[in-house]
Amino acid sequence: MRTTEKPSVNAAGSGGALSSTAARKLPVPPRERKPALAALAVLLILGGALATTLLVMRSGDRVSAIRITQQIGAGQQFAETAMEEVQIADTGIDYVPWAARAEVTRSFAAVTILPGTLLTNDMGVTASRELGPGKAKVGLSLKPGQMPEGLKAGQRVQVVQVPSGQRSSSRVLAPSALVFEVGEKGLVTVIVDTSVSPEVLGYASSGEIAVAELPGAR
Repeated sequence: MRTTEKPSVNAAGSGGALSSTAARKLPVPPRERKPALAALAVLLILGGALATTLLVMRSGDRVSAIRITQQIGAGQQFAETAMEEVQIADTGIDYVPWAARAEVTRSFAAVTILPGTLLTNDMGVTASRELGPGKAKVGLSLKPGQMPEGLKAGQRVQVVQVPSGQRSSSRVLAPSALVFEVGEKGLVTVIVDTSVSPEVLGYASSGEIAVAELPGAR
């Protein structure tokens, strides 16, 4: 009598099916989105773009200002010949507009202003300390050797008595006088204290006056 053997269940096969199922990756939950951070990033990008646009537009705004072309000493009156018009970017600085140049000529420099300076409102005053009470304008007629070459209005000088002969040594009469004007043939006008102006005039009339430039004085 033949006996039919039932095929045995392949344990390995069953285990393989389980292994195949286990090998599959478990589903990963989707990342949590943060809408607040995304919105902030968008705002930062838009803000940066807007700021860049404003800077570009602002740099295109030009204003007409005053630039000084000649040195103006502290206390010296502004002259229109010492000013020129320039176009500059509107940076918010309080530059004096070119349209106000007539008013500027009625004011005085609060400090020594060098050529190339853009004029601001705090550089001028309505009254000059150099031309106020206690000051005098003195005219000098100087010969070669009695004044430095290239002397200009607005510079500071020592006014020195230089005796002729060997009578005595030189003596400083005004330690820091403002050069008000320089003309031709050695004509120089300086501003000194009224206390020394008669003495300066007396020595100037006899040709015993010289001036020494003070480059570091303002």
